[in-house]
Amino acid sequence: MEALGEVGVTQRDRLEELDALREASKTGGGEARIAQQRARGKLTARDRIELLMDPGSFAEFDAFVVHRSSDFGMADERYLGDGVVTGHGTIGGRLVFVFSQDFTVFGGSLSEAHAEKICKMMDLAMKVGAPVVGMNDSGGARIQEGVVSLGGYADIFLRNTLASGVIPQLSLILGPCAGGAVYSPAITDVTIMVQGTSYMFVTGPDVVRAVTHEDVDRERLGGGITHTTISGVAHIAAADEAEAIDYARRILAFLPQNNLEDPPFVGSDDPVDRADIALDAVIPDEPSQPYDMHLVIRGIVDDGAFLELQPAWAGNILVGFARVGGRSIGVVAQQPAVLAGALDIDASDKAARFVRFCDCFNVPLLTLVDVPGFLPGVAQEHGGIIRHGAKLLYAYCEATVPKITVITRKAYGGAYDVMSSKHIRGDVNLAWPSAQIAVMGVEGAVNIIFRDRIDEADDRDAERRRLTEEYETRFANPYVAAGRGYVDDVIRPSETRSRVAAALAMLSTKRERNPAKKHGNMPL
Repeated sequence: MEALGEVGVTQRDRLEELDALREASKTGGGEARIAQQRARGKLTARDRIELLMDPGSFAEFDAFVVHRSSDFGMADERYLGDGVVTGHGTIGGRLVFVFSQDFTVFGGSLSEAHAEKICKMMDLAMKVGAPVVGMNDSGGARIQEGVVSLGGYADIFLRNTLASGVIPQLSLILGPCAGGAVYSPAITDVTIMVQGTSYMFVTGPDVVRAVTHEDVDRERLGGGITHTTISGVAHIAAADEAEAIDYARRILAFLPQNNLEDPPFVGSDDPVDRADIALDAVIPDEPSQPYDMHLVIRGIVDDGAFLELQPAWAGNILVGFARVGGRSIGVVAQQPAVLAGALDIDASDKAARFVRFCDCFNVPLLTLVDVPGFLPGVAQEHGGIIRHGAKLLYAYCEATVPKITVITRKAYGGAYDVMSSKHIRGDVNLAWPSAQIAVMGVEGAVNIIFRDRIDEADDRDAERRRLTEEYETRFANPYVAAGRGYVDDVIRPSETRSRVAAALAMLSTKRERNPAKKHGNMPL
């Protein structure tokens, strides 16, 4: 075909060339490489976008961009799009921006042009106030471009940071994500991986083997299971790419478009005044006996639907999204079935980050408390439980969204203060009759306070029982705290849903600001 602009080139010629270029841009690195991609059990970049976006809504940017390098034989191989598909579409009818790396083009490696496409898309997302979903499948920086590709990563990292807390950012790891590339997902709000086909690490198995002599494969070093059970780097390890993409769609449904909007309201046929009688019997009579906090959450939220994040890491605390009366909420709850619900280093980090995530995007917080304190031990103290616990305290103190707290059983020591107590600006604080709000557990307190009386008694066991009962009556109940206004009301467990719904409605116009400052110095 003759070059555009030459004499004799017709409008029909131009249109035919446009159609041909569009078709060429959709083939990535060619049919052979697409077949290899699918043979690995992976979708193509465009397949993924089709699953993510509402049908027919995707509008692409920069489909005709190619790399600029002429070194190391690169001039002979140019592909339209340069290894990443960018653009916007809708999810559930709402605007979302996306980039999807194409492993069939130079292994999805990041070049100057590749990075510029992503940055251009993110800049526009910031301007219009819409979420960004990044689908990562890349071999890393394009070696042939040297420092230029490294600069491209830094350009993306800067935009991730500037967008943080302004628009929701979700990262899907759908293949390799190694070296400096890992820091973009690490800055975003939620990271979703796929079991068996995705991995993240700063240095790969070969480097680890050479430097530390540790023999490890990619999956064990940085696979989806590793990062959702051990490191806490990722939030979800999906069974396949379709499930990972579905998680992204579901998470965005709970979030507003940006920090200036409220989360979407989604109606439900579940009555807000529904009483769940089963909750009246969920707390065991024996204070040390565990129960599953999931039962409590499902009894409170709309249709029993709870989208849990990081379910396999730091299981002693639960975080995730739900709705009450159609309103999005973030749930933070102790899990008495794991470590008795005690706060440790990982649980503190997990909850603190989620609290700040919700506060960024105007999602009210429901905190369910059954905490015996911070986990004791040399490993915890040496690992910095003071610093990590302070992160959670700081996050709750800083949060200005509506904060509703329900104490179901234990609320001991400093952990009582940390878990969205009235003293750190909890808006509505409720307690069940089974709540025990005290400096420490009853038996420990009695043994310290009444040690001499117990030692001097003729029947030490009887005296200990008598003093324990007396202490329980006077202190280990919610009524002392309620008498001082630290708890707004003591309620039947079956009333919790209706009370939480009423509190959310009342707090829907809450206005609270922190003192003017550049930013605080969170104990990172």
